[in-house]
Amino acid sequence: MAHDHHHDHHHHDAPEIGSRAFAIGIVLNTLFVVVEASAGLWSGSLALLADAGHNLSDVAALGIAWGAAYLGQRPPSARRTYGLARLTVLAALANAVLLLIAVGAIAIEAFQELSAGSGSVRGGTVMAVAGLGILVNGATTLLFVRDRHRDLNIEAAFQHMAADTAVSLGVVISGAIILLTGKMWIDPLVSLGVAALIAWGSWRLLRASMNLAVDGVPDAVDHAAVRAFLTGAPGVSEIHDLHIWPLSTTKVALTVHLVRPGAALDDAFLGSLTHDLEHRFGISHATIQIEAGGSHACPLKPDHIV
Repeated sequence: MAHDHHHDHHHHDAPEIGSRAFAIGIVLNTLFVVVEASAGLWSGSLALLADAGHNLSDVAALGIAWGAAYLGQRPPSARRTYGLARLTVLAALANAVLLLIAVGAIAIEAFQELSAGSGSVRGGTVMAVAGLGILVNGATTLLFVRDRHRDLNIEAAFQHMAADTAVSLGVVISGAIILLTGKMWIDPLVSLGVAALIAWGSWRLLRASMNLAVDGVPDAVDHAAVRAFLTGAPGVSEIHDLHIWPLSTTKVALTVHLVRPGAALDDAFLGSLTHDLEHRFGISHATIQIEAGGSHACPLKPDHIV
C-alpha cells in the first residue's frame, strides 16, 4: 500500500484577538468595583457590596480569557507540539460554568425574596451605581462585539459583560418601578427574567465550549460538506479516517486518508486541496494521506475505528 503524506499549517497567526479590549475591560471594571464597594460602605448597602464582589469575579473572568488568549500565542515545544492554544477552549468552558453559577445565585436570591414577600426599595445610591454599571459593562461589552463570532473565548467574555449589563439594567428598572408603584414583587420578578436571559446565552456557550473540549467538530464547520468536497476531489475513489477537531477556539485541524488508485505524487493537487479546505471551510491545519489502494486494506478504514 503506497502512501503520500501532506501536512499544511499556515502560520499567519493574527495578532492577539481582543487583547486591547481585554486590557480596557479589566481596567474599567476594576475601577467600577472600587467605586461600587466604596459606595456600598458609605451607604451601608449590602447589595452594593455583594454586587462589587460579583463584578470582581467578572474581572477575574476577563483575566482568564485574556491569559488564555496570550498563552495560546506561544510557539509549540517538544513537549507541547500544538502549543498552548487549547487553553482558549478551557477558558471558554470555565467562563460558561461561572456564568451558570452566577445565574443560580441570582435565581436563588430572587426566589428567597418572593418567598419572604417583603423587601426594601432600591435606594437612590444603589440605582445610581447600577446606572454607572450599565455604562461600564455596556462599554466593555461593545469592545468584544466585533470579534465575538470569530473566537469562542471572546464570545465568553462578551457574554459575561452582557450579563452584567443586563443585571445592572434590571436593578435600575425594578427600582424605578417599585418607587412608582410600591409593588415589591417587581424586583425578584425582574431578577428572574434577567437570570433566564443569561441562562439562555450561557447554555449555548457551555454547549459549544464543551463540544470543543471533547474534540467535537466546531459548529462553524459542516462535516458532511467537507466529506462531500473531499470525496469529489479529482481522482479520489473513496475517503476514510476523516477527523475534524479544534486546536483552539479559532483554529481547526483535519486528518484524512484519500484513496487515489494509480495516481502519482501530486503536490499541486495537495496544495489546491489544503487551500480550499482553509478558504471554504476554515480548516487551516490539514494533514492528508494518499493511498493508492490495492489488496491491503488500510486498518483505519472503518469509520468506527479511531
